[in-house]
Amino acid sequence: MSRIGRLPVEIPKGVTCTFSEQDHLVTVKGPKGELKQKIDTDFKIVLNEGNLVVERPTEQKRHKAMHGLYRSLINNMVEGVSKGFKAELELIGVGYKASAQGNVLDLSLGYSHSVILGIPAELKVQATQEKGQNPTITLEGIDKQLIGQVAAKIKSLRSVEPYKGKGIRFVGEFVRRKAGKAAAK
Repeated sequence: MSRIGRLPVEIPKGVTCTFSEQDHLVTVKGPKGELKQKIDTDFKIVLNEGNLVVERPTEQKRHKAMHGLYRSLINNMVEGVSKGFKAELELIGVGYKASAQGNVLDLSLGYSHSVILGIPAELKVQATQEKGQNPTITLEGIDKQLIGQVAAKIKSLRSVEPYKGKGIRFVGEFVRRKAGKAAAK
């Protein structure tokens, strides 16, 4: 049995989960919003008082693989509507700047032009610049997948290079540095 898939998902107070049998849709509502996830028709969702369990029908390799996936997706939905998720990115480099107006992110990343990126309406974006600190971009929302996808898109605009460490990275992310030409002698 999948070690992750067999664990029950604890549903906190103020969060309601419903499972529709005909279209196999899990709906999670909470204080921060509502999320929906379609699951495979083979799987069953059992709702007990305060717990939700994902059951797989057989021991097929595909069912084993999907068992833990669906449990993790539902757990992330429950956590998202109750607490929310947050991702922080920092811009490291001379002249790198970020500003946010509504859900439009304007980035100056050392190119000859500024990069303008539209952020989905489900997320809140905030760009801060404190004196003596690197500019930071904060993404907040209830959908963990969407936050990760948008953060990866922002990181791909200027990925971190290994020699000087310039680029966009998560706050606290370790970047392995390489020695330059002088160290090769």
